[in-house]
Amino acid sequence: MLVVVPGAKRALCGARGPLYPPPMHIERAVIDWLLDPRDSDPSIRWQVKRDLLDAAEDEWTAERATIETEGWGAHLLALESEDGSWDGGAHFPAGFRWGDEPGQPWTSTSHSLTQLREFGIMPDSERMQRAITLIGRNVRWEYDDLPYWDGEVEPCINGQAVANGTYFGLDMTPVVERLVGERLEDGGWNCEAERGSVRSSFHTTIDVLESLLEHERAGRGTGAVTTARQGGEEYLLERRLFRRLSTGEPADERMLALIHPSRYIYHVLRGLDYFRSVGMLTGARPDQRLSEAVEHLRSRRLDDGRWPLDWNPTGRTWFDVDDGEGEPSRWITLQALRVLRWWDEAA
Repeated sequence: MLVVVPGAKRALCGARGPLYPPPMHIERAVIDWLLDPRDSDPSIRWQVKRDLLDAAEDEWTAERATIETEGWGAHLLALESEDGSWDGGAHFPAGFRWGDEPGQPWTSTSHSLTQLREFGIMPDSERMQRAITLIGRNVRWEYDDLPYWDGEVEPCINGQAVANGTYFGLDMTPVVERLVGERLEDGGWNCEAERGSVRSSFHTTIDVLESLLEHERAGRGTGAVTTARQGGEEYLLERRLFRRLSTGEPADERMLALIHPSRYIYHVLRGLDYFRSVGMLTGARPDQRLSEAVEHLRSRRLDDGRWPLDWNPTGRTWFDVDDGEGEPSRWITLQALRVLRWWDEAA
């Protein structure tokens, strides 16, 4: 059976074989494209040097330090308000009402912090610590006007808050404990649980898993946190990262698309990059139940060695970091190359 991905140029298990390993000239050309100082960005370049080239730590940290003063990171920081917020709100911009514009806006404090974390901005810099302090002092959730770093009620939103707060040096243990207690019987999480849902969601589960892993990376893990994280991972692995457990059919064909930025959305590349991060932290070998998703990722590689952007979630943004749907994406190519490196080196 072929599973056609919206906007995709190839299909899962299609007739054409994967282009991997690529010819050496393609590999070098792709790396040069990722590092190009004319139109790449420090947030891409430092991760390429660390994750793909094994550069010396002082080399990639020097590149990383420039995120705050150059390119996308500097641009996003310049949009912060004096009170520490972005666009006047916690999860939504000030004054936002559903139906006023297409999609959900991605310009608020939570989404801006998530993007800075993705960029890899130095979390302990004076500039970022000032922002984190101001957010704690001035920003409150749209739900019940709760203080920002105390979290709110939806696990998908709290997952994002925990990942961001922990990355920037805060102890988010009370919110983590709440997330651990909200895990559903099938192993994962769902933002709709407070409205009666008893089945987990791929989308909410990956949000929470990323936050628990960040918590453990910061040295604050406990047996309960690890058990919850591993249970959530099993939820995804049992489903081969994208299939329904009941029928084996794809839960949503869009999960097979190459999406950036991920926002709250689950897709197989996000899942694979998460499991790579687990392996890098814990030393765990890749689970063979990831193999179908890995082969799908291989099949989506273009003839020039890059990967395209299939979809950018609809909604207001501060600026774009990709060249448009259907065009090669540096972010997706970086993620894909490091996932495949991790997988193949462990084989």
